[in-house]
Parts: sequence; C-alpha cells; structure tokens
Amino acid sequence: MSKWVYSFGAGFNEGRAEMRNLLGGKGANLAEMASIGLPVPPGFTITTEVCTAYYENGKNYPADLDAEVKTALGRVEAAVGLTFGDADKPLLVSVRSGARVSMPGMMDTVLNLGLNDTTVQGLAKASGDKRFAWDSYRRFIQMYGSVVLGVDHHRFEEIIESAKLDAGVVEDTALTAENWQSVVEGYKDMVAQETGRPFPMDPHEQLWGAITAVFGSWMNPRANTYRRLHDIPASWGTAVNVQAMVFGNMGLDCATGVCFTRDPSTGENSFYGEYLVNAQGEDVVAGIRTPQPMAKAKSKPGEVSMEEAMPNAYAELMQVRQTLERHYKDMQDIEFTVQQNKLYMLQTRNGKRTAAASLRIAVEMAEEGLIDRTEAIKRVNPSSLDQLLHPTLDPKAKRTLISKGLPASPGAACGAVVFSADDAEARAAKGEAVILVRIETSPEDISGMHAARGILTTRGGMTSHAAVVARGMGRPCVSGAGGINVDYGSQTLSAGGHIINVGDTITLDGATGEVFLGTVPMVEPKLAGEFATLMGWADAVRRLKVRTNAETPLDAETARKFGAEGIGLCRTEHMFFDPARILAVRQMIMANDEEGRRAALAKLLPFQRQDFTDLFRIMAGLPVTIRLLDPPLHEFLPHAEAEIAEVAAAIGTDVASMHRRLDELSESNPMLGHRGCRLGISYPEINEMQARAIFEGAIAVARETGNAPVPEIMIPLVGIKKELEIARKVVDTVAAKVFAETGVTLEYTVGTMIELPRAAITADKIAESADFFSFGTNDLTQTVFGLSRDDAGKFLPSYVEQEILPKDPFVSLDIEGVGAMIALAAKLGRQTKPSLKMGICGEHGGDPASIAFCEQTGLDYVSCSPYRVPVARLAAAQAALGVGGDRTA
Repeated sequence: MSKWVYSFGAGFNEGRAEMRNLLGGKGANLAEMASIGLPVPPGFTITTEVCTAYYENGKNYPADLDAEVKTALGRVEAAVGLTFGDADKPLLVSVRSGARVSMPGMMDTVLNLGLNDTTVQGLAKASGDKRFAWDSYRRFIQMYGSVVLGVDHHRFEEIIESAKLDAGVVEDTALTAENWQSVVEGYKDMVAQETGRPFPMDPHEQLWGAITAVFGSWMNPRANTYRRLHDIPASWGTAVNVQAMVFGNMGLDCATGVCFTRDPSTGENSFYGEYLVNAQGEDVVAGIRTPQPMAKAKSKPGEVSMEEAMPNAYAELMQVRQTLERHYKDMQDIEFTVQQNKLYMLQTRNGKRTAAASLRIAVEMAEEGLIDRTEAIKRVNPSSLDQLLHPTLDPKAKRTLISKGLPASPGAACGAVVFSADDAEARAAKGEAVILVRIETSPEDISGMHAARGILTTRGGMTSHAAVVARGMGRPCVSGAGGINVDYGSQTLSAGGHIINVGDTITLDGATGEVFLGTVPMVEPKLAGEFATLMGWADAVRRLKVRTNAETPLDAETARKFGAEGIGLCRTEHMFFDPARILAVRQMIMANDEEGRRAALAKLLPFQRQDFTDLFRIMAGLPVTIRLLDPPLHEFLPHAEAEIAEVAAAIGTDVASMHRRLDELSESNPMLGHRGCRLGISYPEINEMQARAIFEGAIAVARETGNAPVPEIMIPLVGIKKELEIARKVVDTVAAKVFAETGVTLEYTVGTMIELPRAAITADKIAESADFFSFGTNDLTQTVFGLSRDDAGKFLPSYVEQEILPKDPFVSLDIEGVGAMIALAAKLGRQTKPSLKMGICGEHGGDPASIAFCEQTGLDYVSCSPYRVPVARLAAAQAALGVGGDRTA
C-alpha cells in the first residue's frame, strides 16, 4: 500500500534530504532541517507520486489520500495548539509546490489558507492585532483568487490602488484595519462577479482547491517552458507542502526574507540577501516594497539592515547559515520569517548561481576543506561556463549613462528595446538582439526572458523574480532601476532626459547595474583565478583530449587560449570564400579540362600553404586535422543574375557559360551528391594541391621552429574502402614528391570522417587503410535519421515537445541511433587496428551529454568550436568521474 503523505517538524520527521525524488526538494529539505534541530514550522508533504497518479487517472486523487491528509493535519494542529477552521484559535497553513529540482516562480503558492469571515475574527483576537488579521485575509483572498480561481491578479491590485487613493496614502503599510476590511469586501464581490460563485468559506474546500491548483500548476505554460529549457521531464511531477503559517506581517518585531549563504552573483563568502519588516514572503520578491539588506556592511544611507533592526534574530540566522553549509556542503538559498522576534526557517535549497559564482564557490569550498577537488569538479555545470566566455563592456569605450539599478545578474548585453515577452520572442526569432524591459517580470515572461540578450526592470531587488531567473539563465540583468519610467501604452521608456522607443538600442552592464544609451563596445573575457584552478583540476582527471574546430588564425588562437590541445577539424572550404581567392576557385570550377583546373589551383596553392603554415605555427606541434575539400562545387558559384554577370566578367567568361556550368553542377540533393571524397576521385588535382599546401606549410614551420607538426589529413564522406585507398594514394604520392623536393621528411597520418551509415557498418574494412577515424556527427545524424538539419528546424521542436525525441539530435547526440552507429564503427575499427585513433568533430563535441558518451565509448578526443573548449574540458573530466552530461539540480 502506497504512502502518500509524509509529516515534518515538531519532532516527527518522516522524510529526509535524500528523498527529494519522492518529497520534492522543498519537502525533503524541510524534513532535513527539522531533523537537525532548526526551527521549522510543522507540516506535511504530499508526494510527487500523487502528482503522477493525479494526471494518470484523469485528474483524480488516490482513494486513501484524504484520510492521510486529515491525519497529518491533525498532527500539525496538535503541535501548534490550534485547530483548522476553529473560530477562536484557527490554524492557518501555506500550500506550496516543491519539485525535485528548483523551479523558482514557475509554480503556485497560497498563504494564510484557512481564513474566512469567521476565522479572521479569531485571528484578530488571538493576535491582538485587527489590522494584521484583515491584511492576512486580503492576502489570502488575493492569492487564492488568482492561483486557484483564475482571477486576473490585476483586478485585485486595482481595488488596493483605489483604497489607497481613497485613504490618501501611498504605501500598503499605511492602510488601516478598516481599510483592509473594505478591501476584503471588495475582493469578495469582485471574485463572485468574475467566477459566478461566492468565495469559498469552508477551510477544507480551500485546502483541496489549493492542493489541486499546485498540482495543476505543474502543467501550466510557464512551468512547461521552464522544464523544456532546463531538460526537466514532465514525468517527475511536483510535491505539495502544507505547513503551519508563521507571520512576518504581525508588526515591527516581525519580518520575512530571502538570503544566500554566499553571494550568488560573485560567489563571495559573505551573507547575501534582503528582508522586509512587517511583510510576508511574496512582498520581498514582488518588487512592491524595496527590500533592505541583511548585513550592516551592505547597507547604504537610509537603509536599515536586519543586523541592526533585529540583532538577535540576525545572529541566530548567521548560526543557521553555518549549520546549513556544513550540513549540505553547498551554498544555500534560504527563506525565513521572524514572528515576534522568533526565527523560523521556511526553506533551504542549493542556491541558483552564476557561472562565475559556481566556479568560485566550488574552488573555495574545496580549499576550505568542505568538499574535495573531485566534488568541486562535479559541482560546476559545464554548459554554464558559456557565461564566462563572452565579451564584457570595454572600460575605455565612450558611453552615455541613462540610469542605474541593481547589478542583479552579471554580464553585458546590448539590443533593441522591447516591452513584452511576446515581442522579445518574435524579434529574437528573426535574429535580432533584444533587451526585455519590464516594470517587473513575472513567471509568464519566462519565454521572453530566454529569448532576450538581457533584462531590465524598474522594480524588484536582488532576489526578485527577474534577478533569480536571469542568473539561472546566464542573462545579464539590471533590476530595480527606479530612475526609469516605463510606459507600456506608448511603448517608451524615459530616463536621464532621454526618451527611448521600442526598437531603439540600449546596453546593460549586469555587473554594475548601469544602463547606457545605444551600443557600447565590448571586450573579450579574461580567464584566470578560480577558472584556471578548476580547469587545472579537471585536466588532471580527464582522459579525453579536447581539440577545436578552426580554420582561421583568430579561431585557432582563441581555442589555444581556452586550452585546446590541437585542431580536430579544419574545414578547408571555409578558406576558399576569402575575397582574395574566390575568383581562383571559380576559375577552377569553370575550367573545361584538367589543365585549366590545375592553372587555377596553382593560384590557390600559395594561399592554402599560408593558411596551413599559420595554423601549424599557432598549434606549436599539437595535432592538426585538415579535412580536404568537402562541399559540392556549386556552393562556390554565384546564383543571382547580377552577381553571375559580375563573376563572368572577372574570370573572363560569358554569362551563358556560367549558366551552363551551374546547370551541369545542379543536383536534386547536393549534400548526398558529388561532394567529399567523390570530388577528389573525379578531380584528383584538387586533393593534390591541398596535400602539397599542407606538407609545404608543415615543413616551413618545422624549419622555422624546430618543432615539426604532425599533419592529420582527413578524407571526407568515405563510404567504401576503395574510395579511401584512392584518395590516400594521391596524398602519399604528393608527400613523397614534396619530401624529395625539400629534403625534409615529416610524420603524417591519413584518416577519414565516418559520416555515413555504410562507413560505420564496414568500419573494419575501412580501418585497413585509415590511421584514424573522426566521426562527423553533424552529417552522420543527417544520414542516420534521413533528414536535413537545414530543414528539420521546422518540425524538430514539436518532436521534442511531444517527447518523440528527448532533445534536438543536432544539439545533443542521439545515443540510441547515431550513438549506436559510432559505437559499432569504433568496435569494428579497433578490431582491425587496436591503436586506431578516434574522435568526434561535429557540434556535439561541445555538448556535455555527448562528451559523456564519447568517454563511455572509448574515443580519444572531442573537437568543438573555440568557445566551447572549456565546456568540453570540464565535461570530459566529469565524464571520467562518472557524471553523465549536464545536471538540472
């Protein structure tokens, strides 16, 4: 028989931290905090299995759930000496979601549940504070009405604004008990009008309505979007936590706050967070009131820190901070309430953090002895390193400051101003860089926040929704920029004497909180300190080598700076598009015979020789894998009439000849046509020129530096052993000629890309003529699936949404299909040659999950774009330690 409900607090703890899959992160941690003696209000958790059963059974609950809830609720009543629904001493509860991984702001919460027209009187009498009671009641109706009954929350705000206007006050805190009582009546009338039925007065009906709303929120659009962005399966479900209320809004000796045991933006080992006196939890993150800092050292003129206002509770919280870090051995995100100077812990979880903070915290905790180096390597999500590898604002650049807010999430971004999530998505889909500007963000903005390059809000603190979500996404964010006025109606923002319209460009500096007019130039990042330390630890444990895909000196230098151990893919066709050589390429294509082609190729030889010389010099003896010409020839010819005429004149031919050659080269499916090794077999002189350029460049660098490169020459699109044999003979013949001409002999290898299913199936035979295999996973994915990556974007997103595929197979390797081909080819290849070197060079070389597969399959290296090299280095280390790809927790 299944157990659906687990109690916690008041000495009766049925859960523990490692039960997060069943109890959700919040429920598991509440039970854990209670079990180690921290002050946690008692409550109970309805498991994630109930969520699963609820959806599997047509949104019906298990038959015995009601009885378990009643029993658990009775324990809470006994622990606090209050009774749910009692007129004189009513128990009030909070109802919160709690998935196994943190999804901040994505699902729903209801506070003060149990209040009605009768129990509000009992709360007023028991607390001795009528204003507090009616304030709590209006909060409950507002949250329940919005979350459970589906009433637009703006309708509630309209009533409050009207009440403040009538009372002649600005702040909510200035409203009296009578004012709040009037607001409550207005709320109830409006809810009845909107829903067609009175607001529910039965506390048990309220409870089950809230429980059902929380389970329902697991499938709401914003939660679905968040799960898709963070690879969280819908099947995990959420738990529901029901907990006795404690009140931060009972007076000036009460408060509520959100804090982090270390700075989530920088990783600094200092207590970080905000609190509000006489407030409830949602007030801190909603941006309605400006929160105050926790520590005196962080306070500014006019601010009163918690350390000053509530020294005893602050001191106790500092002890809790130390206890939680020692217990969980990670930075914690804490929610707390102070009721009449007594501290209560409402939540702890591993805190969301920026990549920079993640690095610093992992390294410093290892150096402090809290964790070991292996754990530090595992702690940092490899893909998050992307946040550190992109430009920041150039400190020397001129700029026009228009406003300053809070530095909510570091990094810099510039883009066109948009005022809605929908507009952000629409413009970003067209390739436009946008900055999402909102008065305050809400969970409904999640898609637009992801689409935007940066986020700017005029309200909210460092722990607001915008700040927390932006940090998790790696988006620069400036929050609480109160000097900016946003007018949604006119689609403008005004600040610093400037009026900025939708579509105008601004620049954000998330590290300083500054907002600038127009575009501010940026500079490349500098990687040192904790980054270098962690990378050093990672390099010490990883087995896989990490190379880069590069064909320009800039890319090669960038990759070396990021720790690349060679070039795994040099795509020579990219070199041919240079304006100085494209005419010679086109002359070669237009030539009517071999003599004409060789004449054009002779013009290309010096360019290619210099290309390879530059790469060999930069790589300084590291392996450089050069792929011979791969794409079909028509890609190098113009197609627009004006350009055809221009090129014809430049190369000394006529337009009719150009059209005739275009027709000859036209193919129904060129990516499966006359390309790769097939071109080299038809026109061996192309491969001859490229091989000569490679060997002459390598010899030049060997003479110059005394450090001879070892070129790895790769024949593309081989599917038949004989194709490789023919191509290899051309390369070997050229090598012999160049060595004889120069009197210098170099070591070199010849291998092939495995990018066709036939090549994988016959890899044992192909290996007889190959020194190495490089898996071209981009084309291999196309040929295994039988789809074009250029066209698949039209339907692959729906495949992922419908869970036909777990991920886009061009982003993360399809282990079941494409991975099986790679594993087969690797096994067959090494049956023939046990020492056969193997790696991958598609975009998957920078994907952590794909890298984990490469480790498991026994490949020797991965190759990826320059900015993904650090990602791959860390992912390779984690793979060696048995951590499979990115983690959602």
